[in-house]
Amino acid sequence: MKTTLTKTISLAFLAASPLALSACAQGNAQEADRFAKVEIKTEQLTDSIAVLFGAGGNIGVSYGPDGTVLIDDQFAPLTPKIQTAIGALGADPVKYLINTHWHGDHSGGNENFGKAGALIMAHDHVRERMAGEQKSGRGNDPASPKEALPTVTYHDGIKLHLNGDEVHVKHMKHAHTDGDSIVFWKKANVIHMGDLYFNKVTLPFIDLNSGGNAKGVLAAAEKALTMVDDNTKIIPGHGPMATKADLMDYRDMLKSVIGAVEKARGEGKTLEQIQAMKPAAKWDTNKDAFIKGDAFVEAVYKSLEMPAHKEGDHMH
Repeated sequence: MKTTLTKTISLAFLAASPLALSACAQGNAQEADRFAKVEIKTEQLTDSIAVLFGAGGNIGVSYGPDGTVLIDDQFAPLTPKIQTAIGALGADPVKYLINTHWHGDHSGGNENFGKAGALIMAHDHVRERMAGEQKSGRGNDPASPKEALPTVTYHDGIKLHLNGDEVHVKHMKHAHTDGDSIVFWKKANVIHMGDLYFNKVTLPFIDLNSGGNAKGVLAAAEKALTMVDDNTKIIPGHGPMATKADLMDYRDMLKSVIGAVEKARGEGKTLEQIQAMKPAAKWDTNKDAFIKGDAFVEAVYKSLEMPAHKEGDHMH
């Protein structure tokens, strides 16, 4: 029997891989229409950094004399619209591309940008996952073509010295997936959290199939809070721009739900009994959310069943 979590993931992952997506778009006019109607909206954050909202993960753009840096790139059919939005900023074509993790709504445009000459960077596990077939809730995601794969990968992180700023890319282990990175522009005081942070649109999605763990998402929020201040502009993976106060609320929600599930589990309650207690109800307010309360509680419960990950773990 499929669990709530699996059903939610299968719906959500319908268009999560670049290849499946293009096949899907060709065979399905509705899908093609969905992308035809997407508008890319730009929000300027500083003189040289903007965020693009479209369909899929929020995109960070940093531009200047050293070239344009893109953080995530949504779905393949949207590449021309994204390129137009970048051009409208007065920015050059993308020279560097960083993926915050492997999911297709953040890396679906990789092949297009790679072929156009962008240098793609990501955590080791992003390349490993994209290079092979991945199991997701709706079946399998095929391996990505060579041009879509990150050519520069790292384990702990990487620093880029570009456009008068220091860009700190840091790996957050076993959280949304096993290959998540946050990207922090030190001088500009802007941080891109990828899917370690869903702001106000859904409860967190923990991709257990990709090495994700709810405890890692909490640890990542705690870590990010040590890096930001009241003036930091926070780009979430999905949802509107956020502040430190918003991220603190998110951290508190994670703490509360994980704590409640952990306590109930310790008392011997089953997953179904814990779901019936509705520990996430206070935050489970969007009826169209990607992840609802029961699915989130299930992911937390399953995260707590997992053995602690060792430092330097390789992908399984």
